[in-house]
Amino acid sequence: MQNPYVITISSEKGGVGKTTLATNLAIYLKALNEELPVTLLSFDNHFSVDRMFRIGKNPGSSDVSGLFTGTPPEELLEVGEYGVQFIPSNRRLEELPEVREAGFDRLARTLASGTLQGVVIIDTRPTLDILTRNALYAADRVIIPVKDAPSLENCKNLYDFCESQGISKRALRLLPCLIDSRIRYKGPFTDAYQLLKAYAINRGYHCMEGYIAKSPKVESLNTNPEGRIYPILTHGRGTNVHLQFSHLARQVLIAVKDCKSHRIGEIRQRLTVKRQQQDQALKLRRERLLPNCLICGAPVLEQNTAYFFCETSDGQISGFLEESCFSDLIFRYFYRSQKEISPSNPLRELFRESAQRSYFVMRLAAASNGFEKSSLAFHRYDDEGLEISQKTIEIKEFKTRFLHREKTKLYRLIEATFLAEQVAQDSFLLIRRVDSFAASGMLLDEHRAAFQQTMTSVANKLR
Repeated sequence: MQNPYVITISSEKGGVGKTTLATNLAIYLKALNEELPVTLLSFDNHFSVDRMFRIGKNPGSSDVSGLFTGTPPEELLEVGEYGVQFIPSNRRLEELPEVREAGFDRLARTLASGTLQGVVIIDTRPTLDILTRNALYAADRVIIPVKDAPSLENCKNLYDFCESQGISKRALRLLPCLIDSRIRYKGPFTDAYQLLKAYAINRGYHCMEGYIAKSPKVESLNTNPEGRIYPILTHGRGTNVHLQFSHLARQVLIAVKDCKSHRIGEIRQRLTVKRQQQDQALKLRRERLLPNCLICGAPVLEQNTAYFFCETSDGQISGFLEESCFSDLIFRYFYRSQKEISPSNPLRELFRESAQRSYFVMRLAAASNGFEKSSLAFHRYDDEGLEISQKTIEIKEFKTRFLHREKTKLYRLIEATFLAEQVAQDSFLLIRRVDSFAASGMLLDEHRAAFQQTMTSVANKLR
């Protein structure tokens, strides 16, 4: 599968020509190579991309929010004017929970899981928010338009972010924009372009070749009675800006052709390796999952009921406990109930309700004079990891019932976990109540995050 070449247009300063640069670069690239797929999207909410490229008046049903909600990017596309395909904008993009909670790599992972090819151009906001960070993280080339010294100073934050994410500074290129060629200076730098380029080089920044001039003709293409936004290619051919965009587009095409390692390809490879590791880990967890209730031995996951999922801290043993079995164990050994609590007893419902917000931990205490005199430390934690209660329980292997002896429920659980040959001696058992619909998913990474986090927290507390 071919990987897209992603270009992000970014600057923390407004009014430097980001959107004009993004939209017209897309058109010039398509004009220079009609076979090259060119996709354009914007995280800004001014809808310039939609106004310039939409064919017809009816908006589509998809927009850029789909990039953060798991929709394949190729399903979000609209065929636009001038042969450029675009993803419609969203006015309230930053308010979506999926955007606010997204990591820096969310966009890159979405693009890596899709089938977009060619060039993808991303127009960003004049802030280094989560959307801009996502666009920077996914980019093969970041073009930063600068028009004066303040906009040049703002580049530092973009460079610092890319450096923090291990992105090479060579991916970033400054492009002087809206340069007034009529202004002249005395000294070695006679115009604004030379001065800005000298400032940039002095700070260790790389620049694109050439610049984009300020042009009243080009500015008028965005303001007209029709309310349209016209491209420079069709309505500004007599300007220097037309030649400058042609030169810029050729530079980009050369970079696309010469690119040997695409950012999205690297991320796709990482995701493939991670997925393989997750599949292998899931396979191993399934192999270690005991098929029956660890207390009564009955098959689990065959009834529409709740269970308690448990796993040793070394990950060697995992399984399920029927709710009634674990409840009986709690009432018998923790609450010291001498008689069996009936299923209709309100105490069971009270425990069932409170158990949904708790984690239970069992750990063998040091033995003395044989296993029969060993004890079990029992802890209960809330969802925040704070200890609610703790008790030490004496372990008895057998109980006498009429004329024969049978193993106690507690001992059966201990025998299936702590006494298993492969389990480390210093392990503890973490137990969590799960509903029937969630029980079968407890082995999956996406459902294990909170459980694993608690496992780590408890391990630190018990050291």
